[in-house]
Amino acid sequence: MAPVIFGAVVLVTAAFAFLNGFRDVSNAVALATRTRALTPSIAVLLAAFFNFIGALLSAGLAVAVSQHWITLPPGSSGLSILIAGLVSACAWGLLMWWRGMPSSSTHALVGGLAGAGLASLAVGGTGVGGVDQSLLFQVVLPLVLSPLVAYSFAFFLVYPATWAARHTQPNVVNQRFRRSQAIAAGAVAFGHGLQDGQRVSAVLLLALLAAGYSDGGTMPVWVALLSAVMITAGTLFGGWRISHTIGHKITRIDPLRGSVAQIYSAVMLFVGAIALHWPLSTTHTVTSAVLGAGENQNFAVTHRKLVFRILGLWALTPAATAALAFILALALSPLAG
Repeated sequence: MAPVIFGAVVLVTAAFAFLNGFRDVSNAVALATRTRALTPSIAVLLAAFFNFIGALLSAGLAVAVSQHWITLPPGSSGLSILIAGLVSACAWGLLMWWRGMPSSSTHALVGGLAGAGLASLAVGGTGVGGVDQSLLFQVVLPLVLSPLVAYSFAFFLVYPATWAARHTQPNVVNQRFRRSQAIAAGAVAFGHGLQDGQRVSAVLLLALLAAGYSDGGTMPVWVALLSAVMITAGTLFGGWRISHTIGHKITRIDPLRGSVAQIYSAVMLFVGAIALHWPLSTTHTVTSAVLGAGENQNFAVTHRKLVFRILGLWALTPAATAALAFILALALSPLAG
């Protein structure tokens, strides 16, 4: 039974990676297309290329992530927990995409794994080890800190950018910042690949460990390729519902502010993935930076009701996926026996 469940985990992880790219492409392309820095087709191709490179290079980081993330019970029990957590995260991601709401795939996944682990304990099995620290360092702290940091720095970085452009004609300013925004879009996509590629590869590595197919010390080439290819495929199919929300609905943005938001978001993603090994949500980082840069204007431009609705959904994400995964894991418990 374990090989069959392992195959199912691989398929569901591939679907999760596809949906990750499908939904999160908006983080890279929304502002660039909103300000006409790039055409939609060029923006998506650029995002897909840099997502692929980032996800492929993240494979080495994923080994460290899996070793310090969570531990699963061996055999069918651990694999069933993964399936329940992944299906829950996919279902929530599809719902948020349908409603055009940006939300974090990482928070959905960690919440799902926590709920599935609780279900395993409820039926007398072994839970998920280290999930309390994962919830703290991958959900609670990033949920509170990364949006605040992204919003605050993007807001204040608009001041030096506008000061530097104070004697330049507006059309020249827009032209220059559209060029930098095209570069920033690729940088955000690369940062997204680094961040989210780690999570997808780490899930597959955990599945290999639970199934007894790996000792967790190295990353198989097929795992890195599957993660990169599926995230890239999702990016190419691009979900424009969320792009419309980020680029048009939450605030009014111009090339200068869009460039500030995306450049700072990319810096946060790079530092988090490479230097600090912190799992930052690309969606939370970019959305908060866009709000911060857009707020730094002399007139009201933010759709505050929509912003509060998004914040509420961010807080609800781990709880909702945990509840759904709990139910799914209970339904799958006969397979883990």
